[in-house]
Order: sequence, then C-alpha cells, then structure tokens
Amino acid sequence: MDENNRITITVCGDGGCGKSSITLRLVRSQWTSEYDPTIEDSYSVTRTIDGVPYYLMLTDTAGQEEYRGLWAASNLQSDAFLLVYDITAANSLDALDYFMEMIDMETDNRLDNGKIPPIKCVVGNKCDLQGQRVIEAKTGLEWARTRKCGFMETSAREMVNIEETFALLVRRVVEARRLAAGDSAINRTAAMPLSSNPNLSPGQTYTEKHQDDGEPKQSFWSKLKCW
Repeated sequence: MDENNRITITVCGDGGCGKSSITLRLVRSQWTSEYDPTIEDSYSVTRTIDGVPYYLMLTDTAGQEEYRGLWAASNLQSDAFLLVYDITAANSLDALDYFMEMIDMETDNRLDNGKIPPIKCVVGNKCDLQGQRVIEAKTGLEWARTRKCGFMETSAREMVNIEETFALLVRRVVEARRLAAGDSAINRTAAMPLSSNPNLSPGQTYTEKHQDDGEPKQSFWSKLKCW
C-alpha cells in the first residue's frame, strides 16, 4: 500500500472512558462491558474512505496516571490523536488537559521543523447513557474548539459515530498532507531564480533563453539584476 495511505492514530484519555471499547469496535466490531485497564495495545485495520483504502495503525494507550510517563515516551509521533472522555464522568474531560499539553508541545516542535502538525479530535464517549450525563455536548464542543480539535460524541456500546469519527480523522490527515505538499511545491517554485527580462519564463535564465534560440552563450552574472 502507498505510504501516503498509512495513518497512525493514538487513542488517549482517562482510565475507564472507553478508549479500548472504541478501538475494538472499529477493529473487531466487538464491545464488552468488562473493564480491563490497558497499558498499551496496538492494532491495525483497513478502511476505504471516499473510495480510497487506508491502512490505520492504532495505539490504545494507558489512561491511569501511573502509566502516563510511558505514553509520553512512545506515542507523540502519530499522525492523529483521538482524545476520549466519558460524558458520565466530570473529571474525564479535565484529564485531557494532560495529554493536550504534550500534544501541543509536539505540534510546536513539528511546526518549528517544517513538519505536518498532528490532527486532533475530541470524543465524548458513552452518549447512550443520557440519564447519567454530567458533561453536556456543548461543553465538550467548546473545549475542543478552543484547542482547535474536531469533536464527536460516540457510543461504543451502540456503535454510534465510531466509523464516522475515524473517517473524520483520516480526511483531516489527508487534507493536511495535501496542503503541505502544495506548500512544498510553491516553495520550490519561489526558490527558483527570477528573471529580470520579461521575455523569459519564470525561473529561466537569460543564457538558457538564448541557448534555446541558437544565440551565443552570455554570462548569467552579467545579466543578473535585483528588484
């Protein structure tokens, strides 16, 4: 598969918010009510989005505080981050601040080095438990918007917005890569020497023009002008 069609995604959030349930719903179409704290699990799955097959490499990470040091060391190179909170647990949204701080530092580092910044999407999970909701959708949306993240509410149990969430991430990664490729092409064009002669093509030197016309070579430096 084309390397451009490979996308790495890290799933992060507080313990018990449903990260593993979301991941397993996508990868295996499974859901379990049993809570088994994750240190770190990796999965891969292929999805066709907008007619294009993509190979998704997912890392389901630890939410417990005692394992968060491991998260920082191994998961900051992903193309995208899915930040999950539990709409029935008030503290789970606040817990995302820890992960967001590290992702923001990684974003700044990539921008400083001319690399594509990661895509971020916030997910309010367990939206099927409306009677137990303590975090309104508006609150989650505002939290995501102020941090320049996408936003969805999901239910791993009822398979609500699981496929849609990962499709959103893929589309945003693809768009970021497309824009970066366009910027690179523009920068390459801008770096070409500009001609001071209106009869020359952009990037063409006076000497090249007259070589094409069969005229004798002339010194490039003797014709170079600055504007």
